Amino acid sequence: YVSDVFIVIHSTIYYLKDSRIGLWRRTMAEQNDSGIDPRDDEQYKDKLTPLQFEVTRNKATEQAFTGEYWNTTDNGVYKCICCGEDLFSSDTKFDSMCGWPSFYAPMVEEQIEEDTDHSFGMTRTEVTCQSCGAHLGHVFPDGPHPTGLRYCINSASIDLKPDDESVK
Repeated sequence: YVSDVFIVIHSTIYYLKDSRIGLWRRTMAEQNDSGIDPRDDEQYKDKLTPLQFEVTRNKATEQAFTGEYWNTTDNGVYKCICCGEDLFSSDTKFDSMCGWPSFYAPMVEEQIEEDTDHSFGMTRTEVTCQSCGAHLGHVFPDGPHPTGLRYCINSASIDLKPDDESVK
């Protein structure tokens, strides 16, 4: 009988303390020397613009056709504005004519978490960054092939690193 087990899968530490109790999950970013919890909203107030903070930490939505990346065609990697994790590639970006950057797939599926959103009298699927909990936008089942999905993402929640700068 083993009471404590650590497992690392895709940069996530799974800590099982007595398997009868259940599973506790933490990202590698949470295991940093500074003791900062990447899901703690307060640390982002000085790092983000007011719009970025409202979108990523308070689940706001920027107005359509106003964000920095809604019509960008530059090649590169779109990273989380809060924690810097790779989220989307320009290879999967497409013009959905909705006014927000749209992608048909994330770079790493496990990096995007989905949750049901019942705000504003409708039911949608919210997408957040797995590492820091930043609200990114929503995913809809009306995208192009090969996935049929449209990840509708707020420009305020992402940062484009051009191909020559996208290496971590």
